[in-house]
Amino acid sequence: MRKHSPDQWWQHAVIYQIYPKSFAGTSQPHGDIAGIKSHLRHVADLGADAVWISPFYVSPQRDGGYDVADYRDIDPMYGTRADVENLIDYAHSIGLRIIFDLVPNHTSDQHPWFQSALAAGPGSPERDRYWFRPGQGDNGELPPNDWESVFGGPAWTQVKARPDAPGSAWESDTSWYLHMFDTSQPDLFWDNPEVRTEFESILRFWLDRGVDGFRVDVAHGLCKSLDLPNWQFHFEMVEGTTDDDVPPPPMWNQPEVHEIYRSWRTVLDEYGEDKLLVAEVWADTPEKLAEYVRPDEMNQAFNFDFLASLWNRSDLQNVIDYSLRTLEHTGAPATWVMSNHDVVRATSRLGLDIPGARPNGIGATDPQPNATLGRLRARAAHTLINALPGSTYIYQGEELGLPEHTSLPDVARQDPTFPRTAGKELGRDGCRIPLPWTATLPNFGFTTAESTWLPQPTDWEAFCVDVQTKDPASELSFFKKLFSLRKEFELGRGSLQKFDAGSGSLAFINSARDHGRPDVLIVVTFNEPCAVPEGWGLLLSSQDCGDSDTVPADTAALFVRR
Repeated sequence: MRKHSPDQWWQHAVIYQIYPKSFAGTSQPHGDIAGIKSHLRHVADLGADAVWISPFYVSPQRDGGYDVADYRDIDPMYGTRADVENLIDYAHSIGLRIIFDLVPNHTSDQHPWFQSALAAGPGSPERDRYWFRPGQGDNGELPPNDWESVFGGPAWTQVKARPDAPGSAWESDTSWYLHMFDTSQPDLFWDNPEVRTEFESILRFWLDRGVDGFRVDVAHGLCKSLDLPNWQFHFEMVEGTTDDDVPPPPMWNQPEVHEIYRSWRTVLDEYGEDKLLVAEVWADTPEKLAEYVRPDEMNQAFNFDFLASLWNRSDLQNVIDYSLRTLEHTGAPATWVMSNHDVVRATSRLGLDIPGARPNGIGATDPQPNATLGRLRARAAHTLINALPGSTYIYQGEELGLPEHTSLPDVARQDPTFPRTAGKELGRDGCRIPLPWTATLPNFGFTTAESTWLPQPTDWEAFCVDVQTKDPASELSFFKKLFSLRKEFELGRGSLQKFDAGSGSLAFINSARDHGRPDVLIVVTFNEPCAVPEGWGLLLSSQDCGDSDTVPADTAALFVRR
């Protein structure tokens, strides 16, 4: 029986997420490929092993590039395909592997397939690539079922209600199409073999150009229950359904999806065993998540349970224990992540009255995070996840301690969640603000354009890369030390055992003795400090301990045996 190889790079890697629209630009308000290349050395110097780049394919940008119109070409706003091929080569030359984002659940409504489906009409082969279904009611005036979009509102749009609907010849068309996200993102019908063949071809297209793997967007969503039963509940991004009384959603985590990923695994293996498939899966249980990382499917799946956990000892202990135990029989590594392009930044979430709570955006009139506490806790949380066995992901700007932009004016918001919920949910723009690079330049060095696509806060000088590079006490300096120690002591390859450091703290020993490394003790405190355990010497602490023999509250510290 096939097994995951324990020696592959992705078993213990640090992977840095680049959101290209906001990473670095040149002369436009948004980021681009040239900007990524010019600052990629920053990622290598940080100590990352790979970069995962969110989509930069041809797209009308209704959902930040996750609405793809051409999977084989690059949107001109970012550059050219040749620019991307050069970026792949450059990343490899500086020791970084490169992972592309793939969006297989849906396309843009500007994709040639969907445009041809609109024109071809009901019952056509073109429409069989998507979920076109007749409406209910006497004249098809009602949607096929009651499903809700993740972005708010109904998950169905009537074809003839679209401004680009076919003309009078199709006025009798009662069809609706399914979109589990925005109306501009029609869901593909994966029971159609043509869809499966197309995506295997897309995989090979980019593998031929040297990519090292794929992050699969909405990996749990490709297959739906064919009878489209009603399901009147709402499914939250990342958490899924949190009510135990809610029946399993018929549009997510259907068993047929695993056959697709087994075929993808075969494709990637044609290019060597070191090609990565990582799943974005919103699963209700760790057991369901583990199904995606069976040895003949994905290599990794994001552990959103940790990201969604509150900042307290019992919740974190349970998530860590359960995650490692559930994955143990698969041979796949645990993945640890604190933030990404879909959630409020960790430094702000952990400064809320309920630390770790997950609002869908924070506005100027909402309760504001405690910036000092949020920064301390985020440092501690990052220290914790980088001392655990497995692979870690870091979202761009986390290494700078960037907070959420909580005073972003409504007129500047571009996330489709905001208009689809009539402003009830502010959306994800606050975590997607362009990065600050140089304190003395306009737009903090992000671009030479007059402004950035989302406005940066005016007080971000201290967060700039050039300022933090010079400061040995900065967040950036801390992360470099943390990643260096992670590699030096082989923490990603170790095994974990509990340690009693006091009732109010969370403590583990990470043992990588099989790799010739000494044991490392990690102690995490919450509301109260705790004494430094006897016989252990400090390696790194997320908060200065001074000469004290105490680990302060809201701190994570790493120790080695004296």
